[in-house]
Amino acid sequence: MGGFPHYGAVMQDFVMIKGCCVGVKKRVVTLRKTLLAQTSRTALEEIQLKFIDTSSKFGHGRFQTADEKSKFMGVMKKTITQAAAA
Repeated sequence: MGGFPHYGAVMQDFVMIKGCCVGVKKRVVTLRKTLLAQTSRTALEEIQLKFIDTSSKFGHGRFQTADEKSKFMGVMKKTITQAAAA
């Protein structure tokens, strides 16, 4: 479910950048090691990841998985026609 706006669902590994990156939406970014040792508080801060939101950023974005969405929505015409075609 979801993905990033203007990218769609991300199937491979990715890196999230805090802040902004100048250029077009899908600009290729090269990552390299830093030239100077980072000593600021924010650079030394320990990251504690608790939750990754996989809901859609477009629309209401309230479902984390396809199973959760189908359980809430119930039987839909689209799923019936897909099952009949398969």
